[in-house]
Amino acid sequence: MKPQDTPYHYALIARALAVIDAAPRALTLPELATQMGLSEAHFQRVFSAWVGVSPQRYQQYLALGHARSLLAQRFTTLATATETGLSGASRLHDMFLTWEAMTPGEYARAGAGLHIGWDFVDSAFGPALVMATDRGICGLGFAAEKGADWAMTDLQARWPKAQFAPDPRAGEMGRTALAGRGGTLHLMGSPLNIKVWEALLRIPPAHVTSYTQIAAAAGAPRAVRAAASAVGRNPISLLIPCHRVLRASGELGGYHWGLPLKRAMLAHESARADARGIGSADARGIGSADAQGIGSADAQGLGSADAREIATRR
Repeated sequence: MKPQDTPYHYALIARALAVIDAAPRALTLPELATQMGLSEAHFQRVFSAWVGVSPQRYQQYLALGHARSLLAQRFTTLATATETGLSGASRLHDMFLTWEAMTPGEYARAGAGLHIGWDFVDSAFGPALVMATDRGICGLGFAAEKGADWAMTDLQARWPKAQFAPDPRAGEMGRTALAGRGGTLHLMGSPLNIKVWEALLRIPPAHVTSYTQIAAAAGAPRAVRAAASAVGRNPISLLIPCHRVLRASGELGGYHWGLPLKRAMLAHESARADARGIGSADARGIGSADAQGIGSADAQGLGSADAREIATRR
């Protein structure tokens, strides 16, 4: 984990987000620092370490209108992302994740006979609960908004017949993956869930897509509601980036671990991408029509006849 990727930094960001939301206008650096109970220099230093931009610039990314801005400038049709070879860069911090899915029979047994280890680790977005089998990470949840007990109960309920035990190896797997050094994911869900989760893996960092695009990429273009439910049931948050799916209106939509966390994740990715000079979707090799798709049928959530069904296994 990088020095700046600590729970303290996310807790500070979360507090700042609440202050910014309550303010009737954009706050100056002195005003923000005062309300956070920190000196201007300390506040500026923490923000810059976390995202690489100033607190003033970061306010723009935390603004509710940022989601609409992402749709206008960094909207990704998943078919285009595949055709331009972006899938290799779509993992968190451009890391390479491999994955394998359990068989339908294993899924139907609700985890019976499965041993799942768990551990809490520090992350850029607060305490994270990692769960893993001998095949890879099967669960990743966050405790910052709803608490550690809620996160544990929620993830354990995904596999009600499995056996759970503390295991530092799960924590090590989580730290490795969160640090961008790769890892293996063990996906456990229905066939549609698996297709939806793989589609999520193809959304590049600092880009977003719509629920309609996810449904089309999963081979079920008319099952938008079912695809949205599968997005919400994603058990490996952040590594499988369900936070990058927005409503076509530009609203954030829901987020299982809390909307403040979703906003912070999107803001964090956007700020770091801009700080690295990644820029617009065009700069990532996405076609300009797709990048400016806010006015297109795709950006309005109407789907695309060109969206291709993704493979269920890599």
